[in-house]
Amino acid sequence: MKFEGTKDYVATEDLRVAVNAAITLERPLLVKGEPGTGKTVLAHEVAQAIGVDLIEWHIKSTIKAQQGLYEYDAVSRLRDSQLGDERVQDIRNYIKRGKLWDAFTCDERVILLIDEIDKADIEFPNDLLLELDRMEFFVYETGEVVKAKERPIVIITSNNEKELPDAFLRRCFFHYIQFPDEDTMKKIIDVHYPDIKQKLVAEALKVFYEVRDVPGMKKKPSTSELLDWLKLLMVEDIDESVLRERDPSKLIPPLHGALLKNEQDVHLFERLAFLARRERNN
Repeated sequence: MKFEGTKDYVATEDLRVAVNAAITLERPLLVKGEPGTGKTVLAHEVAQAIGVDLIEWHIKSTIKAQQGLYEYDAVSRLRDSQLGDERVQDIRNYIKRGKLWDAFTCDERVILLIDEIDKADIEFPNDLLLELDRMEFFVYETGEVVKAKERPIVIITSNNEKELPDAFLRRCFFHYIQFPDEDTMKKIIDVHYPDIKQKLVAEALKVFYEVRDVPGMKKKPSTSELLDWLKLLMVEDIDESVLRERDPSKLIPPLHGALLKNEQDVHLFERLAFLARRERNN
């Protein structure tokens, strides 16, 4: 059971090493990186590469760790008891399994993705320490212990919106996905658009990395946004010469809505364009 990447996902050597190390150590793999660098997709590709099922738990700010284990619906049971429903005799009818319960009770090894863990409350990671460590938990309502039949491969993603507790970090194998360099980015583009004109790619990448290097940007464009932009350039049949001969006094690239995602960054480029025009006229 070893991850070597897939034809649809360009995995760097250090990322492949991290995935395989986490599998060998049976530790959760904590993956951090800029949004759009392929953290969530990684779990899908690892599952495909090693031939196992994937269970996804997408975290929101309102989610509590207990929901990953199970939820007991006491309100529904009370209502049914008042209505004389026979289902109230078995409390299991009111217990909803969580994603960890599903992963633990699978007959074969699966991958459990805990996506964007940093969106949850600061206590969320600590509340899962014991369950992820021992791969078991206790159901108080029924008195049973749910223990993993086959230890799942756990992949946890974070956008670094908040710091994770040290006790949680100690139990994980950590990997930070660096933003792709130009050579790696070309490989990623070739996977998604194998027939794209290489001259267009060359000019688009120059513009893309120039945009990312502008000081003061609130949100730098990501890999996924570059792919969207390239798709638009192809659909609109924009020639690479338009990018190569871009007027520096305009600065904002064509179809920039795919790259710039907030008004602050658009205004930043507009101000830079104004300064460039004023300098040229002086």
